Amino acid sequence: STNAIEVFYAHNKFNQGEKLYIDEAIGTIIENLKVIDSHIDSYIDGWQLNRLAKVDLSVLRIATYEILYRDDIPIQVSINEAIEIAKKYSTDEASGFINGILGSLVRERDRDG
Repeated sequence: STNAIEVFYAHNKFNQGEKLYIDEAIGTIIENLKVIDSHIDSYIDGWQLNRLAKVDLSVLRIATYEILYRDDIPIQVSINEAIEIAKKYSTDEASGFINGILGSLVRERDRDG
């Protein structure tokens, strides 16, 4: 996995702050994958995680990570970024699907405090 990250960095230009975000995001997502996936799974009625398009699952994992673990990132920013990435890299339906799942996650988070 470290090798894949090194290759990714070698082929893309990022400043130090961006690299810190990427490293922390990857580490936290891997460390908490079961928790993150269980949150996503609880809102994908009629679907299974392994049946989601990989790009959609990746977008959901990143946004869920930000919502659950990054208080410094406004929730609406996380949701809007996820929707924009889905619009650019996935199907027409994906952005609405992702918005619905993340909206449900935020409502539960706000309710549970």
